[in-house]
Amino acid sequence: MVRRYHPVLVALHWLLAFCLIGLLIAGTTLLAPVPNDAPQKLLSFRLHMGLGLVTLVLMVARLAVRLTTQVPDSAVTNSGTLNLIARANHWLIYVFAFIMAGSGIALARASGLPDAVFGDGPMPPDFSGYAARQVHGVASRILMALIALHIAAALWHQYIRRDGLFTRMWFGPR
Repeated sequence: MVRRYHPVLVALHWLLAFCLIGLLIAGTTLLAPVPNDAPQKLLSFRLHMGLGLVTLVLMVARLAVRLTTQVPDSAVTNSGTLNLIARANHWLIYVFAFIMAGSGIALARASGLPDAVFGDGPMPPDFSGYAARQVHGVASRILMALIALHIAAALWHQYIRRDGLFTRMWFGPR
């Protein structure tokens, strides 16, 4: 039995944590409030879309490594319900990260956004009429809640239960 996750999985976990949190913050604070005709919106979209695609590739890689490497047993609590919520939360983060990527790609394609952001096409006046925009917005809020729950649980394990959970998702002998 291994005590830690594979080092590639650990590296991808922390890299993706920064990517996902950065994308969620940027989408909420830099993209959503800025009108589409503002010049700075193009740069923000270039960064958001580029990092979104990189994050999608890293998510696929992380899922592949996760499914093909030996992992430690699940961290457990004294509550079957909490154990179930923890397992569900981990997989739901994957699901909603992929929903975010898919809805972002669908929104970009439907609105002609790649032509505007990476070419010389016009920016759409807004995105409210696109179903993918609503999916992207709702999924972002759900993903934020799942990540917040994940962080809160990790901190609870580390500082309340004091069961050394952080060492499992850090580098060291397996």
